[in-house]
Amino acid sequence: MDYGLLKKYTRNMVVLFVEDDTDFRKEFTELLQDIFPKVETAVDGMDALNKYKEYFKETNSYYDLVISDIKMPNFDGIELVDSMYKIKKDQKVVILSARNEFKYLLPLVNLGIHQFFTKPIDYSTFLDDMFKLCNEIYHNNKNEDTNIVRINETLIWDKDKNKLIENDKIIELTKNEIRFVKTILNNNGKICTVDELINTIWFEEFDLNPDITHLKSLIYRLRKKVPGLHIKNIYGLGYTAEY
Repeated sequence: MDYGLLKKYTRNMVVLFVEDDTDFRKEFTELLQDIFPKVETAVDGMDALNKYKEYFKETNSYYDLVISDIKMPNFDGIELVDSMYKIKKDQKVVILSARNEFKYLLPLVNLGIHQFFTKPIDYSTFLDDMFKLCNEIYHNNKNEDTNIVRINETLIWDKDKNKLIENDKIIELTKNEIRFVKTILNNNGKICTVDELINTIWFEEFDLNPDITHLKSLIYRLRKKVPGLHIKNIYGLGYTAEY
């Protein structure tokens, strides 16, 4: 990871960190302050929602990133994310969860979280994933054409034309591959569940009973066809694209 490039991506970002555990909040805030120039904290979901609304009133903008625990008093992570998405549907959200909180993740995936990390946090993995996410936020903020998703320096997705373009050359995709790419790239980097992908890709094929095997085969072919499109499997939850 290029730490200097990470600082370039994050130099104008403001982050809200939500955590009810005092010691972990203090420890993790210090880590975040090494990455982001401004980190605000909240002690539970209700406190976070109030600060989220207040920040918009003061700045006429939203936090670039919200990082939140799941199990909290007064308003848990699910309620918080649901409330924020009703205010700003494309809010970038990262969830921190204990290993025994896996059952809470599926509702959050259905709501549309962008990433989650299991406590205790592996800081090396966290920094690598933050680099990718901040790269995405930076280029989305910089790109004036919101209909273009820049995956890397040579590969883009044109939302209007449903075209994957590498070095100004259109990559020929099948109908189902286009539906898959469209779903994961038009979804603002959120995790897409297996059921969501299957229902979207094969919704017209009434004589077929598609399952995870069909989806894995499609992803295998797509990875070979477009190596620059990094499709990440979130175990037990679904898929997302890293860019």
